[in-house]
Amino acid sequence: MRPVTNPVLPGCHPDPSVCRVGDVYYLVVSSFGYYPGIPVYRSTDLVDWELVGHVLDRPGQLDLTGLDLSDGIWASTIRHHDGVFYVVSGIARGRTGASTFVVTATDPAGPWSDPVELDAQGIDPSLFFDDDGRCWFTGARDAPEPAVTGPGELWLRELDLDTLRLVGPEHVLWHGALRGQWVEGPHLYKRDGRYLLLAAEGGTERNHAVTAASATHVTGPYVTDPRSPLLTHRHLGPDHPVQNVGHADLVDTPSGQTWAVVLAVRAVDDTHVLGRETFLVPVEWSTAGPVFAPGAGAIHVGEAATAAPVEVLDLAAPLAAQGWASLRGPVTGLVEPVPDGLLLTPAGADLAGRGTPTFVARRQQHPRFRTRTRLRADGLTGAEQAGVVAFLHQDRFVTHALGVDADGSREVRVTAWTSAGGHVLGRAPLPGDSATLLITGDDSTYTFALETGAEQTVVAAVDRAFLSTEVAGGFLGVHLGVFADGASGPSTAQALVEAFSYEPLAAPRQQRPGPG
Repeated sequence: MRPVTNPVLPGCHPDPSVCRVGDVYYLVVSSFGYYPGIPVYRSTDLVDWELVGHVLDRPGQLDLTGLDLSDGIWASTIRHHDGVFYVVSGIARGRTGASTFVVTATDPAGPWSDPVELDAQGIDPSLFFDDDGRCWFTGARDAPEPAVTGPGELWLRELDLDTLRLVGPEHVLWHGALRGQWVEGPHLYKRDGRYLLLAAEGGTERNHAVTAASATHVTGPYVTDPRSPLLTHRHLGPDHPVQNVGHADLVDTPSGQTWAVVLAVRAVDDTHVLGRETFLVPVEWSTAGPVFAPGAGAIHVGEAATAAPVEVLDLAAPLAAQGWASLRGPVTGLVEPVPDGLLLTPAGADLAGRGTPTFVARRQQHPRFRTRTRLRADGLTGAEQAGVVAFLHQDRFVTHALGVDADGSREVRVTAWTSAGGHVLGRAPLPGDSATLLITGDDSTYTFALETGAEQTVVAAVDRAFLSTEVAGGFLGVHLGVFADGASGPSTAQALVEAFSYEPLAAPRQQRPGPG
């Protein structure tokens, strides 16, 4: 296995779950209100991951209509048993679990079955296949007596693999190591004849942590590992570059090594914009149980040894296969590949609503980056606009768009959007129907510029924290993409994306102090 440069899945890749089949690893992450749902990644070394498909890629499989973008598909679990892949997941509404389901496939790239709803409360479902072939479902839910046990509990019930139904009695397993915190993210394992229950506690922010309990029987009773938390960064202070560490899933390599995938964020000035990312952590086993990051007790993170290449969007290829997504459903008829590029038709649904607007985007995956988009728009009228966007969620984003001003002249305008509406930050005249629009991000600022030949004109800039989770809320990271909206009915306007590129930028070199 080659050296690890964390995160192994940069950008918004939270709540990772992993399994191994032979020499190949498969991993899923949360997708919230983005469509298609639950991306599936493949790797042969746990370090380099390739997107191979999505679990939920047909409209009939899920309904995300009207959801806050931070609701939707929360933490899922992927497992493999007797030639079948299983993903168990659920939909959250109003920040609480609304439904739980299981899907199956013989090929993780798909197709996946239609969801089978399970009679299960709560969130963060998981599956465990015991040595006798029985399958056990675990989940997290509110505890009935929070003053006595703490606010949450982990519970277990058997899953009948023939009917995909939960059967038999429920078993309450554990209320967590911290008791005053909600316990979630359960995963069960078996090692040396004992059952290990991993969990996440402390919330998914700065106090996030990995905790554990163990038992001699799968149904319990479970005894708290007194070393809990087994992994956390909450004691390292706000200046540590990695924060919010937790939500671990374990996997063994063919040679018998154990690794954990966990979520964490890369914070700058105590805020982050990339979302919760997937990190890889070595695990060793002691007589007391698993030891995360042995000898260090913290996650290693560092810049890649070589500069990441510029990524050019293939406008003729399927967008989902390139990691692009829409909001809450497919954008068929609104975003269409054509011989010259990607055709956008302005929709009545807009980015600030809870529908499916004309919008597709990719994750911001690096603290410093530049996107360059060549865009042509014809026939825009009134409130219609088309352009690029730095998008956190429906209540916080910045558009950089072509439109028309009050006297009908073409212009480029940058608008910052919150739940209170939009505020125009800058305008520039556009002498024609096309433009090259730039978004550049660094450790302090998002800059929105218009490129004409070799010249660049800054239209506006936004403080980086404006798009951070700590300031704006939610569970997501910034996505960068293209959009068209403002139509009050059927629109005759069209925008053509002729090119889009994403360029990771290197960190500025630190100046060494001279002799005193």
